[in-house]
Amino acid sequence: MDKKYNEESLKVAGKHYQTKDYQGNDQTSTGLAITHEQVSDAYIEGEINAVLDNERTEIPHKGYESE
Repeated sequence: MDKKYNEESLKVAGKHYQTKDYQGNDQTSTGLAITHEQVSDAYIEGEINAVLDNERTEIPHKGYESE
């Protein structure tokens, strides 16, 4: 049983995210798709403590026709 378990572990450990994982029915594919989505969202969102340039700059709230 240990050899079978080891072979299964190696198969799972060698798996990488594929776009088809979103349609996968097995737990590994679903997990990879969810993790990929979370990492992608975190990457796009950026750093939580980001430094904002011109944070206190006033932005005029007038339309282009009123000039």
